[in-house]
Amino acid sequence: MTALETTLGSGLLAGKNLLITGVITEASMAFHTARLAQQLGARVVLTGYGRMSLVERIAQRLPEPAPVVELDVTNEEQLASLASRVGEHVDRIDGVLHAIAFAPATALGGVFLDTPWADVATAVHTSAYSLKSLAVAVRPLMTAGGSIVGMDFDARQAWPAYDWMGVAKAALESTSRYLARDLGPAGIRVNLVSAGPIRTIAARSIPGFAALENAWTDRAPLGWDTSDPTPVARACVALLSDLFPATTGSMIMVDGGFSALGFSAREISEEP
Repeated sequence: MTALETTLGSGLLAGKNLLITGVITEASMAFHTARLAQQLGARVVLTGYGRMSLVERIAQRLPEPAPVVELDVTNEEQLASLASRVGEHVDRIDGVLHAIAFAPATALGGVFLDTPWADVATAVHTSAYSLKSLAVAVRPLMTAGGSIVGMDFDARQAWPAYDWMGVAKAALESTSRYLARDLGPAGIRVNLVSAGPIRTIAARSIPGFAALENAWTDRAPLGWDTSDPTPVARACVALLSDLFPATTGSMIMVDGGFSALGFSAREISEEP
């Protein structure tokens, strides 16, 4: 039994059905969330995009092999059929993890002024608008209310080289608040988990990611392990449970306390 199971009980998510997006490798925050959710009693359905065979193999490495449904969050046909396809595995959905983000290479890396609108649109559509698209697509299955949790990276300042992905994350944060407003009457909570940098495949593709790693590791009051997604997964699981019944439209910081100290982007960019 894990420490979290000992503290909260192994049945924290007993009887809940969760839809988890964004699982690509065992290092992903989404995979760790899915694994912990299963350990706490949830039934999990995964979505995959592109490399479906890879996601299906990863799904077999969970404590209980999970079904995988295909989902491109920019594809209207797949969104329209999502509820029926997920409904082949579960009769309802109690919680959703949105762990999806993408920006073309031209939208990152310090060329903010030169990025064409088509690439900006791709970043915003995939990383922000998709939260609304996913919420609408699964709403028919959220018959008893529930929780939608999105993965975020604090967009309150301009990070080195993060560029239009930072803009997309700011849009994600705003989108979550409007969704919280409109879905609240249906008993659906919408919150974000803003994580410190975690060494995932997606993160390693971000120019300047090493500087962020160094800054967090050295300066976070509680310390920060960029190779350990467990604290982030625990926060996601807590929000997907019934522990926060009156919390919506919020952003939970899981970053070792780094965001509380007010370091500037310039300081981070000057890290050795």
